[in-house]
Amino acid sequence: MKSLIGFLSSLVLIASAISPASSSSAADKLIECIANNNINPSSFQTIFNPESSLFSLLLQSRVQNLRYINSTTKPLLILTPSDDTQIQSAVLCSREQGIEIRARCGGHDYEGISYLSDKPYIVIDLFNLNEVQVDVKEEMAWVQSGAQLGELYYAIARQSTHLAFPAGLCPTVGVGGHFGGGGFGTLVRKYGLAADNVIDAYLMDARGRILNRKAMGEEVFWAIRGGGAGSFGIVLSWKVKLVRVPQKLTYFTVTKTLEEGANKLIHQWQRFAHDVHEDLFVRILLLNVGGGDDKKKKTVQANFQALFLGTKERVIPLMNKSFPELGLKAENCTEGTWADSVLNFAGFKPGVPPEVLLDKTQMFKAKFKAKTDFVTEPVLESAFEGIWKMMLEEDVPIVILEPLGGKMNKIPESYTPFPHRKGHLYNIQYLVKWDKNGKEEEERHLEWMKRLYDYMEPHVSKSPRAAYLNYRDLDIGMNSAGGKTSFSEASVWGQRYFRDNFKRLTEVKGMFDPENFFRNEQSIPLLHM
Repeated sequence: MKSLIGFLSSLVLIASAISPASSSSAADKLIECIANNNINPSSFQTIFNPESSLFSLLLQSRVQNLRYINSTTKPLLILTPSDDTQIQSAVLCSREQGIEIRARCGGHDYEGISYLSDKPYIVIDLFNLNEVQVDVKEEMAWVQSGAQLGELYYAIARQSTHLAFPAGLCPTVGVGGHFGGGGFGTLVRKYGLAADNVIDAYLMDARGRILNRKAMGEEVFWAIRGGGAGSFGIVLSWKVKLVRVPQKLTYFTVTKTLEEGANKLIHQWQRFAHDVHEDLFVRILLLNVGGGDDKKKKTVQANFQALFLGTKERVIPLMNKSFPELGLKAENCTEGTWADSVLNFAGFKPGVPPEVLLDKTQMFKAKFKAKTDFVTEPVLESAFEGIWKMMLEEDVPIVILEPLGGKMNKIPESYTPFPHRKGHLYNIQYLVKWDKNGKEEEERHLEWMKRLYDYMEPHVSKSPRAAYLNYRDLDIGMNSAGGKTSFSEASVWGQRYFRDNFKRLTEVKGMFDPENFFRNEQSIPLLHM
């Protein structure tokens, strides 16, 4: 079956021949500039007419948060480059004409920053730049920013059963944004973040130069690995260090409802999950189940989802020693390759071929709002009871608890801009989804999320209350209009994401992008005290 992106690529080729007569004057000038600057203008694939169905189809095709699917803000152009010189032309022309750029990789940006702006802007959609080159002998890979995690995982699995890469669970997440914001998944306790395992990159700056690690310098290379790479330029590709895993791994899911003692188990999980052997990763996915017409049967279910780097003969004694209350049994466990575990955590049924990781139509779209926290002290058991009460008020709430510890305790806070390491027990992601349209409906769910977030404030990290950049949240603060945000203003949100690393990020920004060309609502500002 032809993939959606392949279909869109053919549409882009057709649309590139459309006359620009109906586009705006600013778009006309930009198209002319790009054509004049590009080495091979006939190959540049562009949809430039915001009124056309082709334009809307491409713009909306990979919008994961459907809250923004019908946004009134539209780019002047959508560019789908097939090589680096086309991006260079777009950057130089946009800078010359004072037009902002939004670079989109997978479209999973929680707040739509990668494809929305209230200023004149263009979208550079990188989906054609998705090549992955794996070198098994050197245990490394080069991956272009337009690739999605599923494509990277598939390329690794095709060539090796003992190599992997520590990144996220959702296969349609774009590599560029994921690596640029940190990136954690099931291997985080063994090998750290995705960004911790990046060893080189090609970055295009505001002058159109393509710089590798040596050319950009260690400070910039540090900043793009977790500090929001889009604040500094457009990362074209990443060189990553692959990690070793056993050829046989074990994964399991054990479910418990509140009536089956989930509350006590979750409280106990807090004391073991970050402190157990780093080969074991156990997260908790909390969902509402039951209900329907009979609201009395509605309850909260805790799904204890785990990956162990070894056989079930090893993990069962380890679990029974460290977390015997869960009652793990052999029949709960499945052994398989790392690729099998990737499919399992992505929600695919057993026996599905790994080629499904390449299917870019497998997207989990919804209207949603999300927030995040980090926990430094175990949350009281009684406090969890308040969470369950609030979850039962909503139709589709999701709360995810993911453990840290292990390798994360050994990596210094300043190693990359992502600072939430030693002393942090786990991360919480709160998410609420809804289907119905309308402003009133949306505000009802947003208000619920605000109440839950406010409720959790006494129980999570403080001074500042921490957040994770890849779970972007504009509620915690935004830059001022016009790119003139001061350090103190931006610190309101910046220190939540980066703690003491934030000041260093602003220093790098001032040195590398002094005109603040690459900017958005939460981009790293210039250092104006």
